[in-house]
Amino acid sequence: MFWRAGRILLFPFALIYGIIGSIRNFLYNVGAFRSKSFPLPIISVGNIRVGGTGKTPHIEYLIRLLHPRKRVATLSRGYGRNTRGFQLATAESTADEIGDEPRQFRQKFTSIIVAVDGDRVRGVQKLLRNDTAPEVVLLDDAFQHRAIQPGLSILLTDFSKPFFQDLVLPAGNLREWSTGKRRADIMIVTKCPVDLTALDRRAYRDRVRPKPYQHVFFTYLAYGALESLFAKNVAARYPLSHYQEKGYEILLVSGIANPKPLEVELHRHSIHFKHLSFPDHHRYTEADVKKIQNIFDSFAAGKKLILTTEKDGMRLVKPNLASQIEHLPVFFLPIEVAFHGNDGEEFNELIVNYVGRNQINSGLPKK
Repeated sequence: MFWRAGRILLFPFALIYGIIGSIRNFLYNVGAFRSKSFPLPIISVGNIRVGGTGKTPHIEYLIRLLHPRKRVATLSRGYGRNTRGFQLATAESTADEIGDEPRQFRQKFTSIIVAVDGDRVRGVQKLLRNDTAPEVVLLDDAFQHRAIQPGLSILLTDFSKPFFQDLVLPAGNLREWSTGKRRADIMIVTKCPVDLTALDRRAYRDRVRPKPYQHVFFTYLAYGALESLFAKNVAARYPLSHYQEKGYEILLVSGIANPKPLEVELHRHSIHFKHLSFPDHHRYTEADVKKIQNIFDSFAAGKKLILTTEKDGMRLVKPNLASQIEHLPVFFLPIEVAFHGNDGEEFNELIVNYVGRNQINSGLPKK
């Protein structure tokens, strides 16, 4: 009741926020504000709702799909970094220098180009002047960044927190009115239940209400085997079911926007765990590591480990923390996205065909 009353009180401010956003979008739509185009395929991946919708694993999906065919670059603003301007990631770049998500891209896909810049137009310009210029650019979290014109725009929405059931900030969690979805060429409903049926998808699609030119797909999270954060020992990789069978107790450490799916996965395997949750993109400190150590030590002796996300791992391997934490059994749980039904085949074909045309803002064929 209090939560609903708070939303009502904040609605006038949300109305002002939404109107300002609408004016900004209108000025871009009529050409008063200009969007810059570039002579190569640019794919934007973003959302309308603040919080985790699974952008990182979806960009990684696109990297895996396109990298064998094209020279791929990712461009992010580098949220949470302590540097400014354009930064080209190297193998030695830390999360403090480029952000946790770009570092994850660079660590996992060593032969792609990873860059950060709050000014996406400048970022693409610098990438094109690079000695090895990309052939396709993936823009991370850029749905509202209209200064650059992507050829293809992908909008993500969380299955359990859809944009069509929310309000604009600060009364809700939307960055703009839900009508902004019209700019998307593709909408992906993310973090769906694994057992989502074709009938369920059809009913949900009706609620999304896509335009005739828009494609709607459904994905879910597929969890891999646990990997050691500090020792890449392939032989020691086991799925969560292994740790349930062996009776492990787990300390879950997360600093992401929505750790709920990870909790659900642990519950699904009947694993006993305690969750130490930090804010999204949290910068871990020595005090945090000490807290993690103390809680872990409070567990009964025996089979126990610390589990975190791959993104959190990028922030836990900082040089000043390594000596404190590298002796602990810290593992991360890799995730990938998988498509429901035949969605993956259609999605792959759309992306590959778009990139193959290699035309400025050619976009997808309109239905």
